[in-house]
Amino acid sequence: MAVYLIISILAGVSIVIARIINSNLAEKIGLLEGTLINFVTGLLLSCIFLFFSSEAITFSSAWLDVPVWAYLGGAAGVIVILMSSFLTPKVSAFYLTLFIFIGQLFAGIVIDFITLGELSMGKIIGGLLVLFGLVFNLTIDRKEEMNASAVKKELGSA
Repeated sequence: MAVYLIISILAGVSIVIARIINSNLAEKIGLLEGTLINFVTGLLLSCIFLFFSSEAITFSSAWLDVPVWAYLGGAAGVIVILMSSFLTPKVSAFYLTLFIFIGQLFAGIVIDFITLGELSMGKIIGGLLVLFGLVFNLTIDRKEEMNASAVKKELGSA
């Protein structure tokens, strides 16, 4: 279990790092171009992994049994990369990570309700606590920024 916890944490770290790398690329060459490069390099790395794995690509009738929506993960990924690359320079990495987490948390609650018929009050309360904590932190940061701005203004006029 500890191995899975460590891998999960590393996955989270890699998401933040990838988001910053993608944003920097998008600022240099453009949002759409950066997203394209992201997916082309991802495709190449996926092909390399597949080549060196013991798995083989087989096009069987099982592919036809999969619902069409299940093949839309790449399209959803493009939207995620576009939005992340756009937002990363505008929102701190800390807040953006929390906003994304809150979105994922509540989307997961809704999906569990739709697909499994489960509605966990514990998860809803936990999500609301995270949301309220974020709002509280934003409020404190805003006050500190306003105080710092007022001090700079006072020092500038002195």
